[in-house]
Amino acid sequence: MSHTPVNGAGPQTPHQDLHSELGALRGEHPGRGRNPVIKVADLAWLEFEKPDLDRAEVFARDFGFAIAARTERELWLRGTFAGSPCMVIRRGQASRFIGPAFRAAERADLDRLARATGSTVRDVAVPGGGQSVALLDPSGFPVRVVHMAEELPALPEQPPLILNTGTEPRRTNATQRPPREPSRIQRLGHVVLETRVFARTLDWYLDTLGMIVSDFLFLDGQRDRGPTMAFIRCDQGSLAVDHHTLALHLGPGTGYVHSAYQVTDLDAIAVGGEYLNERGYQRSWGIGRHIQGSQLFDYWRDPDHFMLEHFADGDLFSCDLEPGWAPMSASGLAQWGPPVTRDFLGANPSPAKLREVMTALRGDNELDPARLLGLMKAMSS
Repeated sequence: MSHTPVNGAGPQTPHQDLHSELGALRGEHPGRGRNPVIKVADLAWLEFEKPDLDRAEVFARDFGFAIAARTERELWLRGTFAGSPCMVIRRGQASRFIGPAFRAAERADLDRLARATGSTVRDVAVPGGGQSVALLDPSGFPVRVVHMAEELPALPEQPPLILNTGTEPRRTNATQRPPREPSRIQRLGHVVLETRVFARTLDWYLDTLGMIVSDFLFLDGQRDRGPTMAFIRCDQGSLAVDHHTLALHLGPGTGYVHSAYQVTDLDAIAVGGEYLNERGYQRSWGIGRHIQGSQLFDYWRDPDHFMLEHFADGDLFSCDLEPGWAPMSASGLAQWGPPVTRDFLGANPSPAKLREVMTALRGDNELDPARLLGLMKAMSS
C-alpha cells in the first residue's frame, strides 16, 4: 500500500473542500466502527477459479503481472513491490471470483479475530508461507485475513518518465520514446463488490476489520434512506493510505465488479493499453481520471470477462479525514475521459441480469423497486 506520514492539526472535514462538497448530516452513518475487532493493514490478494490456467497466465503477463508461483492447480500473480502476491487463480470447472484476502497488521491480530468470531488460525499455502483466519461476510463472500511469514522480494520497476512541465524543464537533449510493452503492475490497489445487503456488509467490514469510509454516494431524492455506495480504506492512523481498498455498492447481484492494480504513471497506463489493444483484448472504459479517489484509470476485460483496472496517482488519506457525501451518477464517475460505457456500468441487458433483478426484488434484502429505479436513474444521469 502506498502511504505517507501526514502532519495533521486535528480532524479535517469535507467542508474544507478537501475531497467532497458535502459532509454528513446529523444522524448519518459515521463511516467507521466504534470498537473494531482488528484493523487490517491492506488488501493482500484476490482469489479466483478458472478452468484454463494457461490462458489466464497469457493474459496476466500481457496485463503486466509477474508470476510468483505456478503449479498444475494454482497460478500466483504478483507485482514489482515487495510484499504479498496480488492474486491466486486455482483450476476450477467454471470461472468465478471466490473472495478477498486482507493483510493483518500483526500476527496477534489473527488470534484476536479468531477468538471474536469463533474461527481458527490455520496455515495458508501462499508463496512465502503464512497463516490465516477464514470468515464469511454478510453478502456471502469468503474473506481471509492473513499474516505472511515471509514477504516476496521487490522486482525491477518500470521507471517513471522525466517530464518537462511549464517553467521546470527537467529533460534536455533527450527524447521520450517509452517502449510498447505491458504496464508493469506494482501492487494490488482495491476491489469493488456488489451486494444486495449493502448496509449490513458495510458495517461488518468497519466493525470486524476496522476499515473506515472515505466517501459515500447516495441516490437522488433518497439520501434519507442512507448511502448506496461506500469507498472504504484501511485505518493506519497518521499514515496516509489509498482512498479506497474496498468499495461496496448496492445492486441486484452479489459478486465481483472489478479490481485495480497500480502502475507507474500515465504513460505506463497508455502504452500498456496500446499493448493490450494490439493483442485483441477488450477495453471496458478509459483512459480518464476519477472523481472519488482521483485515480488515472483504464479498464480492461480478461478472456473470462472479469474487469481489471490499471491505475496511477490515486488519493492518499490519513485517519483524520472524514467521509464525503455525494449523489451517485454516471457522469460523476470521472473528471475527464471518454463517456462511461454500458459495459463498465454493467447496463447491458441479458437474461442473467434480469433473473438477478427479479430474484433480488423477491428476496429479503435492501433492494426494493424505489432503490432499483433510483439506481437505474443514477446510471443514466
